[in-house]
Amino acid sequence: MTYGGGNLHTGVAGPMGDGWASPLAQPAPGQPAHIVPAAPQEPHLQLPPVPSKGRTPWLWIWIVLGVLAVAVVGYYIAGLGVVGVAITSVLALFPFVGIILTVLLLIDRWEPEPRSLIAFALAWGAVASIALTLLTIIVLDVVAVALDTDPLLHQILSIIVRAPIVEEGWKMLGILLVLWMGRKAFDGPVDGLVYGMLIGAGFAFTENIQYFVQALYLGGIDGLAENFFMRGVLSPFAHALFTGAIGLMIGLAKRGGRSIPLFTLIGYAIGVALHALWNASSVLDLFFPNAFYTLYALVEVPIFVLFIVCIVQLRKEEMRLTKERLSEYAAAGWFTPQEVDMLATPQGRRIARRWAAGLRGDRSRLMDSFITDATALAMARQRALTGRDPGAVEDEHLLLHRAAATRQALLAP
Repeated sequence: MTYGGGNLHTGVAGPMGDGWASPLAQPAPGQPAHIVPAAPQEPHLQLPPVPSKGRTPWLWIWIVLGVLAVAVVGYYIAGLGVVGVAITSVLALFPFVGIILTVLLLIDRWEPEPRSLIAFALAWGAVASIALTLLTIIVLDVVAVALDTDPLLHQILSIIVRAPIVEEGWKMLGILLVLWMGRKAFDGPVDGLVYGMLIGAGFAFTENIQYFVQALYLGGIDGLAENFFMRGVLSPFAHALFTGAIGLMIGLAKRGGRSIPLFTLIGYAIGVALHALWNASSVLDLFFPNAFYTLYALVEVPIFVLFIVCIVQLRKEEMRLTKERLSEYAAAGWFTPQEVDMLATPQGRRIARRWAAGLRGDRSRLMDSFITDATALAMARQRALTGRDPGAVEDEHLLLHRAAATRQALLAP
């Protein structure tokens, strides 16, 4: 089976001179694209590989992260001790894995991000942003000493001003790297939110180790328990939300074809402001008893609720776009209207998975692949509509082929 001059068995598009009109071809970015009608399927379609270009981190950056990881571990052990770091590392895993990652994976279920990019985002937050922040702070401390800054003023400004600006800056760099390396996976605001929160969560994990060790040494078990309650129970999502706001704004720019530099700066300003507000509440608590808990209840909790509402609305928007884009393919005969309802609604996906699990040999994994590829297809078309991804045509051909082959395998006797 071929379409548009390309070979559906290989997923390779034919030359433009063959009369091939790309299903994503359009006169100008943002205008509706013509979709080539579906051709009859021939038996035994071969499943092409999942498109990988623009969805994986660079190899050399893993080497850099490895070097930085060794440096951070060495720094922590030298300053905090092996035993303290070992104990608190395990303790820091509870809010990191039990709460943050669980929630993030639930947010990411509709259109799962590549595992390699998820791993990179976590590693950047836990290793690179920590190491670069430490280096920056060392330099700024040297400057402060040279300027003979008042120690108390320096400490307050470091907590409220310096920490948010420096930390969110290096974490923002990680989001931009994901956007660059994973340009075909980073589709919109939900993706940006997920990558930003992953980086923030990784940062919080490593930072918590330092705070837990210091609390243990200064206050014993009681001090550690109080610090764990403060950071691991009351505010496990703090850093994730700060950096998530940056990723959200970058994702909005990517989805809507708007200025990425402008929206990045807006997101950075929001992330820094949220971070500074959070840090200011802890400083005020030194002068006004229970100020932290008062601000937490009156300010931080409403902000967290607002983020939840935002996430819910963004998920609904992802579902709407998926259905809208797949309906355009259905009009050209690539899917049936019933398949679009199945692929683009939560209830339809649940019913489809149960149905596939009851087929001979349990074909639920095939159904998962069908759903994933169809969602990626919808996002590829959405990227094409912004005019920012010339390679979306290649992705579309491969994903249409995968969808056709997977459907055939699902319906096989």
